[in-house]
Parts: sequence; C-alpha cells; structure tokens
Amino acid sequence: MRSLQDIIYHWSEGAGARALKFFSLFLAVAALAVIYDLRAYKCFANPEAMDMAQLARNLAEGRGYTTSFIRPFALHLLQGRVHEKVDAAARLLPEDRQTWTPEQQARIERLIQPGQVSELSPDITNPPVYPLLLAGFMKLVPFDFAVGDAENFVRYQPEMLLGILNQFLFFLVVWMVFSLGRKLFDEGVAWMTAVALIGGELFWRFSLSGLSTMLLLAIFLALVWCLVWLEEGVEGFAGWGKLAGLAALCGFLLGLGALTRYSFFWMVIPVLVFMGAFLGARRAPLMLVLLLVFAGVTFPWLWRNYDLCGAFFGTAGYAVHEGSPHFPGSQLLRSLSPDFTHVSAADLPAKLIANLRVILTGDLPKLGGSWVSAFFLAGLLVPFKSPILTRLRLFLLSSLLLFTIVQALGRTPASAEAPELSGENLLVVFAPLVFLFGVALFFTVLDQARASAWEARPLFLGAFILMASAPLLAHLLPPRGRPLAYPPYSPPIIQAVSQWMEPQEVMMSDIPWAVAWYGNRTCIWLPLNYQDEFDALHRQRPIQALYLTQATLDNRFLSQWVRGENKGWGGFIAQCLLRREVPTGFPLRRAYADLFPEQLFLSDRARWEKAQP
Repeated sequence: MRSLQDIIYHWSEGAGARALKFFSLFLAVAALAVIYDLRAYKCFANPEAMDMAQLARNLAEGRGYTTSFIRPFALHLLQGRVHEKVDAAARLLPEDRQTWTPEQQARIERLIQPGQVSELSPDITNPPVYPLLLAGFMKLVPFDFAVGDAENFVRYQPEMLLGILNQFLFFLVVWMVFSLGRKLFDEGVAWMTAVALIGGELFWRFSLSGLSTMLLLAIFLALVWCLVWLEEGVEGFAGWGKLAGLAALCGFLLGLGALTRYSFFWMVIPVLVFMGAFLGARRAPLMLVLLLVFAGVTFPWLWRNYDLCGAFFGTAGYAVHEGSPHFPGSQLLRSLSPDFTHVSAADLPAKLIANLRVILTGDLPKLGGSWVSAFFLAGLLVPFKSPILTRLRLFLLSSLLLFTIVQALGRTPASAEAPELSGENLLVVFAPLVFLFGVALFFTVLDQARASAWEARPLFLGAFILMASAPLLAHLLPPRGRPLAYPPYSPPIIQAVSQWMEPQEVMMSDIPWAVAWYGNRTCIWLPLNYQDEFDALHRQRPIQALYLTQATLDNRFLSQWVRGENKGWGGFIAQCLLRREVPTGFPLRRAYADLFPEQLFLSDRARWEKAQP
C-alpha cells in the first residue's frame, strides 16, 4: 500500500502532476474550440471545400469516385480520351456495325460512358485521400444534409461535423510539433510552440474551411519525424531493416501527401536531397526504397487518371495555364474546346514573376498568419551546435524556396478572393516547423539576456504569447461575423432550387460546386458562351435549369460582361436584367421571380409551382 507521502508526490511532482497538466490543457483547448466554433463559425466559402465534400458524399453513398460538379474542360479531356479508345476498339471489330454482337456493342458503350454528361461522371480533378477520409467519417457519424428551418438557418450540420474532424487533425498537429520540439530542443520551446500554434488564428480558420490543409500538415510533420529518425538511425549505426523500414515509411507518407494535394509531389525533391546529403554511405539503397514505395502508392491513381482522360493529374495538371494571358480567370476550366495553339513556355515566366511579387510581399512575411515566422528568418544567421537541427533547418529552407516557386506557378484565380485561406496556400504547410525554429531563436535570445532580465522573463513570455495570439483574440471579440458566405452562397436557397430538380436531371450554374454540395444535384459550370458551348452541352444532355448568382450578375458591365470572361453571356445577362426577357431561342423560358434581380433561375417549366403548397 502506498504511503501518504508517495500519493502527495505522485500528484504534485510525479506522473499524476503531468497527467493533471495535460488534462487541464485539454480542457482549455476544448473550451477554446467551443468558443471559436460558436463565435467564428462560417459556412464554406471555398469552391474546393464544397467540391471535396460533395465528392466524399458520393463515395459514402456508394456512387464511387464520381462528381456532381462537372467542368466543361473535364468533359473535353474525358471525351477526347473516349474517342481514342473507341477508335482503337472499333478497328478490331467488323466495319459493318450491324454485324456487331451484343457483347461488342456493350463494350463500346462502356468505353463511351465516362465521356457522357451524367450524374456518375468520374472526377479527374481532385486527389483521393482527403475525400476518402471525409467519406469514412460520413459513414461513421450521422450526417443530416437537409438545411432544415430555412428562416432560422445559422449553421449547416455537415460542415460543422467536418470542421470538428479538421480541428481534431489540428490538435494532432499541435501534439506532433510539441513532441518534436521536446525532442529537438527542450520543454520550454515545445510548450511555447504549441501555444503559438493554438493561438494562430489562420490555423483555426483552416480548421473550419473544409480544405485538406490540416491533413496535409499532419502528413508533413509525420514525414519530418521519419527524416529525424532516419538521420538518428544512420548516426547510431542502426540495422538495415530498421533504416529500410523508415525509408519505406517516408515514401508512403510522401505518396499519401501527394494524393492529398498534387503539388506535394514536389516534396520528393527536398527529401531526396536531404537523404543524399546526410545519410552517408547507405543513402543510395535507402533512396531507392523510398522511390519504389512512393511510386507504388501514387502510380495506380495516376494511371487511373491517364486511362480516363489522357492526363496523369487530370485537370489539375493544367493549373499552370490558368490565369495566364491566354486563359485569364477561369476560362480554361469553363471551356469545352480550349485552344492551346498559342500557348507557349514564354507565358510561364510572366505568371511566375507576377505571383512571386504577391508571395514575397504578402504570404512569406506573414507565414502562418503570425509574426513568429520573422524569428525563423532572423534565426538563419544563428548557427546550431546540433547537426540534426542544422540539417533540418536546411531541409525546411530548401522546401520553402521550392514551394514558393511551385505556389507561384500553380496559383489560379480560384484563390484570388482569399489567397491565405486557400488550398493553393502551400507555404502554410511549413508554418508549424517555422514556428518551432522561430520560438527556439526567441528562447536563445532570452537565455542570453543579462541577469536583470531573468526577473522579467515571465513578462517576456506572456507578451510573446499575447502578441502571437492577438489576431485570434481580436477575431473572437464582438461584433460577431456573419456565418453565411452570402453573396453568393446561401445554403437554404441553393438547396430549395435544387430540390425542384429530379435527381437524374442536369442544372447549369456559376456556382456548380455549391449546387453539388448543398443541393446534391448534377450541375455543369457555366461555359464561356450561351450560343455555341451551351448548345453543344444541351445537345449532349438536356439542361433543365440555369441558376445564376451574384458571382456573375453583380459584375462590372464593361470589364466583365463585355470584355471579361463572361463576355459570352454579357448580352444574355443584360437582356434578362434590363429588358426582363429571355433571349429568343434559349430553351429555358420560365423564370422564378422571387430571386430576381439578385439571382436568376430559369427552367424549362415552372417547377416551383409544383413545390409550393
């Protein structure tokens, strides 16, 4: 039986005290999460988040990796590949189609199916890991996709649940950084870095955004842990089996990250440089193991994309052309027959330089939404005694430089409205490690201060925490922000107009990702013009409704409707808004008056009359 003194020691200095400390921290973080979710919750505003969510729901409901959000450019790629396959298959069959057997006809029909406009269109835009994670979560937790009481709508329950999942990943990231800081530095640096991360307002916004950023952060930190273990194993003359296992784990994590966000494929370069520079004589076989596992994880998915559309990365592989002089705005993804004849490599330097200016003056100085990253930049002048710290910092610096270029070339107009809170913000993935090195420099400066400063040490630490958390605290103060991302996204309105459609019918909209997510209906992105490309799509599959929002209607007349990417719809919109009539020959003639003029809903018949009591 333990004595009273042992019990007191257990709860004051021993394991019990540590358990109480962690339990208290858990309660504090949980309370902060509840407060933030109540005060700062906002419905999804990022098209990528809605796209991933609707894709995950299709997976969870057993519809496969299919999308309800159809991009005209994706149809262009799918149909081009279908024509290649059908031509190749037809050459092996009799020339007279009347002599084909039912099995041969069925084979040709199966080849044609991926290129058709349907509610089961294969997705060739998004990597699979994050949608699969969301789909698994949707299978485990009861999701209610109905909006409910539209008049008192404040929160969309599925988005709140997805936010909770991402906040769990956020807390996992904090724990991983804390453990890494305690291993590489000391308890003080570890705790301060964890507090700086928890106080980072940008990370909280990402946790409720619906984006895959939190998952990618966790994968990257797991990769860093593997590199640290690999370096320690080589220095400690560990056995080949252990080192090969760690290299294989690195390759698996690289593949997992690449299939979470395609741009993470570039991470293989700094990882290989790290291994080649610091793993000694056994670097070559370890690098080979990593590459084999990495290829084994990623190649089946890349081949699936190539088999469907002729491009390993689907439409995502063309992101480098989006926002270029030949494809400004979202013209490329909205084009059913894009013209690449005038595209050249000379377009890339112009895009690179233009976006580098934005990154170097905005994204990089406030990396992670905090000034803590400035300590990391200043710390580059301070050498470390520990070789692993020096090597890890070089790895981080090389990764930052590489992904600055990758982000500049891959940036699209999709991130123009909120460049920080975007899936194209790649630099934020490195922010936790940047914070760790930044906090380490702060403690180095504090430790080298004069003895008189030691009495004020708690004040310095408190000021550091307060300044690092200032954006978060300001965000929680009244007045509370609007939870709806309106205009143009109003879940009650989008779900209501979508419910007028039958599940097998097709809509067209300027916010098809929102229609697919909130309305659970197949929706085509508004093509470049309503005369040629709309007619071409309408001939493939009748379009029963057109839903336009402020994203298109509330544009500048000259720069957007006459000369911009909506110039193909300028006359149509002007006639609908100003003359209040649908252009002659347009197949959708009936308009729902209650949404006009903020939004426009045209249909082939008055569907809303049947829906109204």
